[in-house]
Amino acid sequence: MTVSGERWLVTGVGEPMAGEAMDVPEPGAGQVVIAVAGCGVCHTDLGYYYDGVRTKMPFPLTLGHEISGRVVAAGAGAERWIGKAVIVPAVIPCGTCDACLRGKATICPNQTMPGNDIHGGFASFVRVSSVGLCEVDEARLARVGLDLADVSVVADAVTTPYQAVVQAGVEPGSLCVVVGVGGVGGYCVQIAAALGGAVVALDVDPKKLDAVHDFGALKTIDVRGVDPRALKADITAFAKERGLSTREWVIFECSGTAAGQTTAYGLLVHGATLAVVGFTMDKIELRLSNLMAFHARALGNWGCPPSLYPRALELVYEGKISLSPFVERYRLGEINDVFAGVHTRAVTRRAILIP
Repeated sequence: MTVSGERWLVTGVGEPMAGEAMDVPEPGAGQVVIAVAGCGVCHTDLGYYYDGVRTKMPFPLTLGHEISGRVVAAGAGAERWIGKAVIVPAVIPCGTCDACLRGKATICPNQTMPGNDIHGGFASFVRVSSVGLCEVDEARLARVGLDLADVSVVADAVTTPYQAVVQAGVEPGSLCVVVGVGGVGGYCVQIAAALGGAVVALDVDPKKLDAVHDFGALKTIDVRGVDPRALKADITAFAKERGLSTREWVIFECSGTAAGQTTAYGLLVHGATLAVVGFTMDKIELRLSNLMAFHARALGNWGCPPSLYPRALELVYEGKISLSPFVERYRLGEINDVFAGVHTRAVTRRAILIP
């Protein structure tokens, strides 16, 4: 096999990633090899790299789970994918276990995550199972000014909040509060609005709030220093002004911070749904009985089942989810500088690394 690409490996927590030449992998039965068009940098990657969050596969490891590209090789049973443009699910289920067969792919005990269980997408090529691949219509992408690299972020930053919005039952007229409107939260705003929700966006960064103002947020609130009771009263007043219910709010915690989680929990109203989308290792103190008293519910949200990817991608084709204003591209060889920039918030949009 001739050397025809590169990959970047994490060798230790916080240590500079090392680039090396790579061969095109050989696919096994049911597997495909994808020439990577783009791979998005997610805060989960930063957790592995900077914070020592454990990966299933030990270092050295190629990170990256937001992958789009073209299938260049396929093993037995996966030949139909040759030449197709695809998005790789961020979490790939086995497709055959009891959980998968009952429509619960997100809790598949055999699931595989690129950049965690196996080498990921910060490389020229990635080898993955063909289960759950989402085919991309490049002609339709072109009509909304996008190409294959751009939709790498659909693999996680878009589909994860898409599942959260669908699972929470958002419908026309639902009052939705999105806490934290960075990468995932910004798309959550757009998706909730696309499904008919009236969206209130909360953040501590005025620039992020400005960014979502024209992309689905009917009201934005800078929550720095705001009293929790005053915040709830402000949103209640907004609901009344708009003729919306002051009950049954849908609250999406997308910040992945202890402060954001505390804020989100404090917004529970009667019949509310709290969707926990962001992740943090930090702990918070709360009165769990509020769930009982408000007859509310809290939902976890691990990734997105591949069956929902085409529906999320359809919103991109239709222009109901805008990607371009929220992403920026870098060469794969810039990976160490890009990680540092995302970590220090110097890079404010979703970074996509291009081999």
